[in-house]
Amino acid sequence: MELLWNYTVQVVALGAGLLGGICGVLGCFAVLRKESLLGDGVSHGALSGVVGAFLLLGYQQTEVLLLGAMISAVAVAWLIHLVVRHSAIAFDSALALMLSAFFGLGLVLLTYAQSLPNANQAGLNRFLLGQAATLLQRDVALIAISGGVLLVAVVAYWKVWKLLCFDVTFGQSVGYPMERMSLWLSLMLVVAMVIGLQAVGVVLMSALLVAPAVAARQWCHHLWSMVVLSGVFGSVSGVLGTAISTYVPSLPTGATIVLCVSVIALFSVLFAPQRGVVRGLIQYHELRRAYGKQVKS
Repeated sequence: MELLWNYTVQVVALGAGLLGGICGVLGCFAVLRKESLLGDGVSHGALSGVVGAFLLLGYQQTEVLLLGAMISAVAVAWLIHLVVRHSAIAFDSALALMLSAFFGLGLVLLTYAQSLPNANQAGLNRFLLGQAATLLQRDVALIAISGGVLLVAVVAYWKVWKLLCFDVTFGQSVGYPMERMSLWLSLMLVVAMVIGLQAVGVVLMSALLVAPAVAARQWCHHLWSMVVLSGVFGSVSGVLGTAISTYVPSLPTGATIVLCVSVIALFSVLFAPQRGVVRGLIQYHELRRAYGKQVKS
């Protein structure tokens, strides 16, 4: 309890909770649109932007590095949409191509940066696996402001996001610019990814986007309840992961957060009352038993 009252721990827990809630809300739309891996491609592609921004400036400043990550991530998302729209290549193939290319470029640039004779490049590795314990008050403020803007956009265009998830054709027929809104949704996912890179890293960021939505989907029948519950799962995982990694100092905070949300997702998939795997197995055996009795009679 003394550790949890520590100001630094509170700052990290607040940042992780906000980030988890934001990713949980936006992840619902990615999961329902079957674009869950878009976050994986975008987050991996952002590494090249982070290192590229450092090489151009020669020093580390979080806001500038995240701006470089934003530019690189937007380029990845735009190229994926461009390839899918103007070629016969499927979405998963285009995503794999861009992910590999930009992540490979990022690793090459990172290796080059680490070979430089000065010590300014120290700490760039935190964007690979994340280092939530290094979050400062200004980083939390950035997450809060960016997340607030994203949540306002979700509420303001709620009907459009619903149509994007369930009936794009109807949305086009009533005059909504569905293709443009799809790009805007991708941009919102990019922003959520970028602000979470420092905490969770490019490797694990997609899990924080997908896992809360997958867990919430097992318990809900309506989009609004799924979005709210997914945000709650993400926030709880962020705070709980921070608390566990604080209690056990050797545990990395970002990985612990992802592990917590993954446990929630696994429990939901297995034990949700209507969609859970266990419930499905029970119904299957009950039907077999009933069918066997009917045949014997």
